[in-house]
Amino acid sequence: MIKAYIIAIGNELLNGQRIETNSSWIQTQLLRLGIQTLGVSVVPDEMDRIVASFQDASELADVLIITGGLGPTDDDLTRSALAKFLEKPLELHEDLLGEIERFFIQRGLPMASTNRVQAYLPAGAKVLPNSAGTAPGIYAQKEGKHYFCMPGVPSEMKTMYLDYVQPEIASQPGSGAVLMSKIRCFGMGESVIAEKLGDLMKRGRNPLINSAAHRGEVCLHIVASADDESCAQKMIESDRNLICGLIGQSVYGFDDQTLPEAIGNLLKKKHLTLAVAESCTGGLLAKMITDIPGSSEYFLAGWVTYNNQAKIRELDVPSAWIKKHGAVSDPVARAMAEGAARKSGADLAIGITGIAGPEGGAEKKPVGLVYIGLFFDGKTETQEFRFLPSGRTAVRQRAALTALNWIRLKLGI
Repeated sequence: MIKAYIIAIGNELLNGQRIETNSSWIQTQLLRLGIQTLGVSVVPDEMDRIVASFQDASELADVLIITGGLGPTDDDLTRSALAKFLEKPLELHEDLLGEIERFFIQRGLPMASTNRVQAYLPAGAKVLPNSAGTAPGIYAQKEGKHYFCMPGVPSEMKTMYLDYVQPEIASQPGSGAVLMSKIRCFGMGESVIAEKLGDLMKRGRNPLINSAAHRGEVCLHIVASADDESCAQKMIESDRNLICGLIGQSVYGFDDQTLPEAIGNLLKKKHLTLAVAESCTGGLLAKMITDIPGSSEYFLAGWVTYNNQAKIRELDVPSAWIKKHGAVSDPVARAMAEGAARKSGADLAIGITGIAGPEGGAEKKPVGLVYIGLFFDGKTETQEFRFLPSGRTAVRQRAALTALNWIRLKLGI
């Protein structure tokens, strides 16, 4: 089975000037061809480091995909580094130089003399045309390994990959099939899930199961390798059924489905409407809901009642309750949910009040304390949550997602 390695080149990727996104996109494309990526390296604009990265990666993988460093400036070293690694001289391609010159002429721009370097390729290498820019790509082979160099600009890279690199890789024998599926969970910690799955998460197992946790959500990746796509798909379906049986209600969706999307589908299916009243989340819950196309079918209204007077005026929260219990309290969350339901006429309503931080906490009411009220079927319930004070944004997002998950559980999925 073909194995791949991705190398991203450029100082800007290592000093915070630009986030490297090309490799994740390429990995997804490779998986569709049944090719696993063994690793990703980000390398600075230094000749020796680049050559060494080629050497190290070639010992692991059959296909090396390199992005960046094909421009016309002195720090664009990829073509020279590849020539050094291949032990081949750089040769001028007159036809390629003519194409680069025409690129500038068609746009009415002068061509700098430094652009000539882009017409040089290692001897024996092939040109990968660039229809979106001046930097041509390079395809070379050495000892049965394949080397594809593409521009670092994402739009140019993607076009070149789809037009030229992908067809070349797909034509190679022995690719097999590698499929991936995701199981999305909320409400159960990553360590608890790992304990329940046990040997299913053993390293070296096929399918391989990985997990990633982010602010309460756990995403399980099932990666199956087989001789053909049908066999890999059966392996994924078998593991998916096993996992869902083991962790049950914590599963809310699959693949790229989000929690707000799952809730929206559920509300539409049951013909129910929703309203929200928010304090500490500042409208984040309403944003999550309305980010989903077609949410107007089930989302009626939202209030951001950030200070006490707004809670009293807009949602009829009794001022005596705020005075007695405080704005961050069980009774106020209850009153906010009931006020939103009453004023909107929604079937369900959420009320959220809490302390997102970083200031405002106290011993009895620390940062991360959140109360959520849920009105449904004429009844109101409340829950207290104490989220880790890992930053204002994290507390707010965790509170909003927890509210959505409560709706999911209340409606029976």
